[in-house]
Amino acid sequence: MESKTYDPTAATLAPKIGFVSLGCPKALTDSELILTQLRAEGYDTSKTFAGADLVIVNTCGFIDDAVKESLDTIGEALAENGKVIVTGCLGAKSGANTDNLVREVHPSVLAVTGPHATQEVMDAVHLHVPKPHDPFVDLVPAQGVKLTPKHYAYLKISEGCNHRCSFCIIPSMRGDLVSRPIGDVLNEARALFEAGVKELLVISQDTSAYGVDVKYRTGFWDGKPVKTRMFDLVAQLGELAKQHGAWVRLHYVYPYPHVDEVLPLMAEGLILPYLDVPMQHAHPDVLKRMKRPANGEKNLERIQAWRAVCPDIVIRSTFIAGFPGETEAEFQYLLDFMKEARIDRAGCFAYSPVSGASANELPGALPDEVRNERQARFMEVAEAVSIDKLRSRIGATMQVLVDSAPALGRKGGVGRSYADAPEIDGTVRLLPPEKASKTLKVGEFTRARIVAAEGHDLIGMPI
Repeated sequence: MESKTYDPTAATLAPKIGFVSLGCPKALTDSELILTQLRAEGYDTSKTFAGADLVIVNTCGFIDDAVKESLDTIGEALAENGKVIVTGCLGAKSGANTDNLVREVHPSVLAVTGPHATQEVMDAVHLHVPKPHDPFVDLVPAQGVKLTPKHYAYLKISEGCNHRCSFCIIPSMRGDLVSRPIGDVLNEARALFEAGVKELLVISQDTSAYGVDVKYRTGFWDGKPVKTRMFDLVAQLGELAKQHGAWVRLHYVYPYPHVDEVLPLMAEGLILPYLDVPMQHAHPDVLKRMKRPANGEKNLERIQAWRAVCPDIVIRSTFIAGFPGETEAEFQYLLDFMKEARIDRAGCFAYSPVSGASANELPGALPDEVRNERQARFMEVAEAVSIDKLRSRIGATMQVLVDSAPALGRKGGVGRSYADAPEIDGTVRLLPPEKASKTLKVGEFTRARIVAAEGHDLIGMPI
């Protein structure tokens, strides 16, 4: 049998795939899976549309602006390259006259799939650009291909959602909740930590519902039984993080009663005392129209109970102002809730109709100017609360994960504390260290004394 040797010049002949990832972190993890498979099969990547043999666009279809951005990007890729595969949430969206919006607007795309469709995307790639995989060459790192910086990564634990919130069409695009096997999740987490990841951000459509679809059945990891349940998963992730000196941060956590169980893990320092809880509103009547699985009064009680167990907890949330039928009194109720709950980090969207959402049929649609005015009023209250909380940290010493540090930080750098998720919260601006021997390295932790607060950010002196 003829032996096969590796020709180092062959790598330059590998077909190149252009890739654009739009939308939320959940879409980003879908992109990482596709890129990992592409790399495993020997494909290279291209930084330009024109220089690629084919382009993949992972789309977002949640709100009108995201739909426009996705369609524009597809059009740009078609104009510059001509060979385009579309995947993601927009791929599952119906058009005005057909069952597929993407094909209606861009009929020349090669293939269209919905979200979480790695194999379907790869099948389309193989059809148009045959795979070049050389089995004698190891092309993929153990943790897969990541689109985030090396020191943090997203860990998606489930796909889809069982809720039917009236303003949301995600279940129609991503389907009902499907939890990943707990052993697979923990193996991925371990591979990421072993590759040097210092912050793991746990994401899904509904993190606190993990395991509901499989009735919390017992899985296995390292030969040990582990329940497919949020608490059990988080406890194991916390132990892994402890072994590697890393952080675990929880996102998209609905405030169900069983979430209370993870607060002691935060108080013990096993996971970060940080919860991203998408509350959307506080008034019970608005929440009912939204078909949200919670109410404002219980949320307030739960937040107070969480802070009693773990005083350092930071809570981030998102809200909608100007939902159909929202009265001035209901909106004022939301503002009062914000002042009492003192949400550390809050974002607010002026309500925007989403094609296919049942909220579009609700009576009492508000004029754009009212929605925008309420959004602005909400953010005034939210920012006042946030700034007050940030100022209370002046004088404290905090652990900071360094995100950037030119010249080893001799001129300072930028990092984040446990209170700051990447790209959505604030930062800690690090001043040049007082000690000449002190250096700052991207992806490593440093201690910093907080000396000032500036807007949504803190200023710290490395010590």
